[in-house]
Amino acid sequence: MSHETIQALEQEILDLKIKLAEMKRDQPPVRVKDYIFDSPTGSIHLSDLFQGKPDLVLVCNMGSGCRHCTLWADGFNGVVPELESRAGFVLVSADPLERLVEYAKKRSWRFQIASDADGQFRKDMGFADAVGDPWPGIIGFRKNTDGSLDRIASSMLGEGDDFCPTWHMFDLLADGWNGWEPGRRL
Repeated sequence: MSHETIQALEQEILDLKIKLAEMKRDQPPVRVKDYIFDSPTGSIHLSDLFQGKPDLVLVCNMGSGCRHCTLWADGFNGVVPELESRAGFVLVSADPLERLVEYAKKRSWRFQIASDADGQFRKDMGFADAVGDPWPGIIGFRKNTDGSLDRIASSMLGEGDDFCPTWHMFDLLADGWNGWEPGRRL
């Protein structure tokens, strides 16, 4: 396959990603209730996570037992200032608060964290299976001038997604991922 063919396909994929993002934003927003989470400072409402901004990026994290979720969170940690310059940013974990706080400290995470240990938020947002086991994903929210909250768009997280560059870098190697899995580095 030629270099030009590869470049053309890359451009087509980029164009499709732009179209997909536009389609997600063009969907009617979904009004959500003001959920309550456990945080290091006590109970906190979803509306309090916006950090004074109209928009919020919320990561649904499966918890410290998931190596993939840790890989994503470690990567987000590096771009916290950029993310927070545009929107509030928080990682909501399936772990109980005590475990989440301990794990975030070990990983040197610099972003807001909160616990959804009972799983109701994840269930309502579509990031849990029928028995309540968590799934990883990211949700964009908007806080309206009247204080109401809208879910704008969301995306599942998974191997090869656009939220973790590791997979794409390994795609450039002769044998690709070659069965690679994130490890436990603590």
